[in-house]
Amino acid sequence: MRYSHEYKLECIELYRQGIWPETPEGIKTSNFHQMVRYWVRIEEQNGPDALKHLGNNKVWTPEAKYELVAKVLAGQSNKSVAVSAGINNGMLYTWVRKYKELGYNGLVNEKKGRKSKNPDMKKRKQIEPKPLTESEREELIRLRAEIAAMKAEIEVVKKDRLETRKMGCATQGEKSSNHQSAQRRRIPIKAPTKRFKYA
Repeated sequence: MRYSHEYKLECIELYRQGIWPETPEGIKTSNFHQMVRYWVRIEEQNGPDALKHLGNNKVWTPEAKYELVAKVLAGQSNKSVAVSAGINNGMLYTWVRKYKELGYNGLVNEKKGRKSKNPDMKKRKQIEPKPLTESEREELIRLRAEIAAMKAEIEVVKKDRLETRKMGCATQGEKSSNHQSAQRRRIPIKAPTKRFKYA
């Protein structure tokens, strides 16, 4: 639910007089009281204009985000820093988490929205790579030669494996044919003879 600036100021005034304002429909009393206390803290820290709804959301620069994150990392509470800046403490918590995971790059604003269906509509400038220095060019040539040698070595290993498999199949075939001929020539097994018992 969105509350007007005048309503927030009335609630703050009643709170200072020791009277709780009437809880609106659709919200728990405890949640509403907590919200009024939050409004009071924001108004004390930043003045009554901080409670106004801005037409557009403020765009925070990475430097401004970093200042707030640094305060939290230095030991101040998340809530106190958020109230002093006039923002939601959930937003500040997200910034701190992103900073811990990705560093300063986590605070950079990401482009939002759906990607365009036609990527050719906005052609970006083609970035020309810097020319290579002499040492970089030599290293590139050396690495390409090394990769070519490794590819040739892999091909040799593949051929060897293929040949051993073919030979393995041929020897398997020979074994099976030997086994079949041995079964044809099989001599019947004699019945077991009597065993002597030792005394």
